[in-house]
Amino acid sequence: ERGLVTLPERFETFYQREFRCVVGLAYALSGSRWAAEDLAQEAFLAAHRKWDRIGEYQSPGAWVRRVVANMAVSLYRKRASEARAMARVAVRRQEVLPALDAEDDEFWAAVRALPKRQAQAIALHYLEDRPVAEVADILDCSPSTAKVHLHKGRIRLAERLRTSPGDGS
Repeated sequence: ERGLVTLPERFETFYQREFRCVVGLAYALSGSRWAAEDLAQEAFLAAHRKWDRIGEYQSPGAWVRRVVANMAVSLYRKRASEARAMARVAVRRQEVLPALDAEDDEFWAAVRALPKRQAQAIALHYLEDRPVAEVADILDCSPSTAKVHLHKGRIRLAERLRTSPGDGS
């Protein structure tokens, strides 16, 4: 079959397949249900603008996840700082949205408090069940560096959550 050229995936197909998982990653890293969709939309918009190039990548999903992971961690840290300032002034209100289990909320809050790359590695590995090689690809680092981020993140989480870092994978 001479001259057979494989066409890149259509952006719309890519978007429909990946959007929900990318929103989940954004939520895990940002802590905000409202911001998660906005962050995902921004990352996909950036991919759409450059789709002629991004669509040719072996893993365009890794590129979008890298963008959303970077934006989410930055947003979380900015909002956490703003929230601390507001908490000193405002009276706490009851949250309207249904809460996650206390254990999940505590865990993801601890993840968001980790250094940026550790938080990203933990979220990609545990939330999306991605192997270390894919985590490395998404974070644009070597597999050994991704393993270090996961290892250090697990140790810090264990310290924060008072569990044994050997539990789990």
